[in-house]
Amino acid sequence: MPSLSDVHHPHHHLHLEFESVRELPESHAWPTLHDHPCVSEPVPVIDLADPKAAEFMARACVSWGAFQVTGHGVAPRLLEAIDSEMRRLFALPIQQKLKAARPPDGISGYGLVPISSFFAKLMWSEGFTIAGSPLDHARKLWPHDPDQFCDVIERYDQVMKALAGRLISLMLLSLGLRHEELDWAGQTGKPLPDLAGVLRLNSYPACPDPDRAMGMAAHADSSLLTILYQSSTSGLQLLRAEDQNGPTRWVTVPPLPGALVVIVGDLFHILSNGRFRSVVHRVVVNRSRQRVSVAYFSGPPAGVTVSPIGKLVGPGRAPAYRAVTWAEYLGLKRKLFDKALATIEMTEES
Repeated sequence: MPSLSDVHHPHHHLHLEFESVRELPESHAWPTLHDHPCVSEPVPVIDLADPKAAEFMARACVSWGAFQVTGHGVAPRLLEAIDSEMRRLFALPIQQKLKAARPPDGISGYGLVPISSFFAKLMWSEGFTIAGSPLDHARKLWPHDPDQFCDVIERYDQVMKALAGRLISLMLLSLGLRHEELDWAGQTGKPLPDLAGVLRLNSYPACPDPDRAMGMAAHADSSLLTILYQSSTSGLQLLRAEDQNGPTRWVTVPPLPGALVVIVGDLFHILSNGRFRSVVHRVVVNRSRQRVSVAYFSGPPAGVTVSPIGKLVGPGRAPAYRAVTWAEYLGLKRKLFDKALATIEMTEES
């Protein structure tokens, strides 16, 4: 699977020891953080144990493109363990972290936010991406004891994969599919448990000038969906389009103890024939506290194409997008960033 990080970036050699920085460097000073007002609005919270969960999910995916989920069954101890391992990783000296640096043509490893190459300024964050086994990288970070990190990562990955399958099934049911129709665009033999997944650990250190720094720039995810654990420090913001409640605005997703954030990605937008919105989101930073988060990006199995669900296409409802694999779509996103989705739109003539 290709990675957004494949793009060469002139600043890839520049990695800060964030904790020692007392003044925001010019390389990290963003000119336009206040493009839209930041407001507080109640982001949908859905209890997976609720019999109406799928119905609530459909509403949230259409109007928000995201929601918080409770009743998901992920043990609080596991969330505490992944939080602790992230903090242990990012507290390592920069020279140690760079031993596990992501190669220019790779997916896994330590490095800048993968979308950095599309922006003139650097983001006030660092990340660690894991696709497959974390063992090789963990041995470079902790030569004498890689097992603790690996055990937590592997447990978390398994639990997220199962939860992603459950969420995707509910979202497909909410679009009108029946249980027996839950395969990939009519391709039988490709059940939901074969989902692919990538983990990304993120750290947003305390920042001396948070009003001029950006933790993660505005973007939509390429995945089917993203499951996000965020620590108790807020920072995630969703872009809400102009509606009866106000102009275009950024809405902060407040951390809710034990809850996970679910973000609709571009591939689910395609699958739903444009009905579920892939929401643009960003992360702002904090003056006094580090924020950590872990994103699980869930996508279809390798080689399986995603296209608008047959039930959502018919007279007067033409398919809005052509079929695409996750690898192909990531390749487009790697080159075109936020213009990628437009390139697979189906026109009247096609």
